Amino acid sequence: MKTMTLDPPSRPSGREPGWSRVLGAPLSSVAWRSYAYLWLMLLLGPFALAYVLFTLAFTVTAAVTVVGLFAAGALVVGGRRWGGVYRRLADDLLDTHVAAPVPRTPRTGFWSRLGGALGDVAGWRALLFMVAALPVTIAGFVVSTACLVLGLGGMTYWSWFWSLPPDLAMDSAWHNPAGLAVVAVGGLAVLILWPVAQSGLVAVLQLLTRVLLGPTAASLRVAELERSRAGTVEDADARLRRIERDLHDGTQARLVAVGMQLGEAREQLVSGRTDTVGELLEVAHASTKDALAELRELARGIHPPALDSGLAVALETLAARAPLPVTARIDPDVEARGRLAPAVESIVYFSIAELVTNAAKHARASAVQVDVVVVADGGSGVLRIEVRDDGAGGATVVPSDGSGLRSGLRGLAERVGSVDGTFDLSSPRGGPTVVTMTLPAVRAAAATTRRTGGHA
Repeated sequence: MKTMTLDPPSRPSGREPGWSRVLGAPLSSVAWRSYAYLWLMLLLGPFALAYVLFTLAFTVTAAVTVVGLFAAGALVVGGRRWGGVYRRLADDLLDTHVAAPVPRTPRTGFWSRLGGALGDVAGWRALLFMVAALPVTIAGFVVSTACLVLGLGGMTYWSWFWSLPPDLAMDSAWHNPAGLAVVAVGGLAVLILWPVAQSGLVAVLQLLTRVLLGPTAASLRVAELERSRAGTVEDADARLRRIERDLHDGTQARLVAVGMQLGEAREQLVSGRTDTVGELLEVAHASTKDALAELRELARGIHPPALDSGLAVALETLAARAPLPVTARIDPDVEARGRLAPAVESIVYFSIAELVTNAAKHARASAVQVDVVVVADGGSGVLRIEVRDDGAGGATVVPSDGSGLRSGLRGLAERVGSVDGTFDLSSPRGGPTVVTMTLPAVRAAAATTRRTGGHA
């Protein structure tokens, strides 16, 4: 029987890279880039502090005039540009990427712009960073430079101590081979510790950069909600235009034709020519039925009749009418505590309908599975929807190009986000494609209460 043994040298070799990393740290690009970062931060520090002090002084002294307040607001907003400089510095030299704060919301009117400028949180946070970073920068630069000087000086002391004046040289007791060796070893130890001491203070600056120069969670949340609301408005506008186009090009044209056919039939009746009246009325009747069918289809696109009986019934009907086998599993708890809010029901229904259509039309899937459950998350819970197909995969959410046109999945993601939901897509090449959506399980009664302010 063949056995496998561990190679004894494997354990020491696992430690060698660690020691080599420690000994080679003073020569690494990370250490010297961090030192360059401290140098540049130190050079910027006095100018940044002067800018902050000038901004504060100008704000206090100019508060008596409106023009002065506007200039002070411009200085506060200018702190954003300083923040951009510091973020770029950290990104280039420390590989610390910090996203820019959320852009300021454009405002109209003098007083509105003035309030927005003076209340620019990102600008004030950047000014705070400029003040807080200066003492840390000075400490980091002093410690780092001292370690470098002591380390390099100690290691090379044996080569230049003889050139020092007697009052500056070390005790002559050290001027022997053993003493000089001790000094050299001590210098080497300090030099090895230099990157460690430096990295600790640089880490503080990195933390300040992330905390004060990046976007806040609240601002990101507001920006995401504004973006999703805008996407929802655009989606609703596009849907209204589609309905208008369908009515104009389809139903209206059929009704015009019905009117013409009925008019011609009336003229024939008046003139006594009744041989083709029956045919005209039959054509008009058929056109009327076609127009009614188109109107029903349009109404179904606005609000499916199946939703009148609840989300579970609507999804079961959708699965039965789908062009491919669809298995819909709806947790009884979804509607056990009452109907969901109409907006939530509509988003869930149309999202699943579009995903099923995509699976049949684009992914060439043979089956789709839909799971709808309620996950306890405080309050009324969270609705979790998973749609899985066995198609070709490779689906992506195409980012918006700013033209107002969005892909189907992008529209779904924005529609779900408009009610504070999440949209996650997993679609590797070859499949399967899995779309997971979460939405707040707001009940119809709760939604009505919020709209009416809690009054019956």
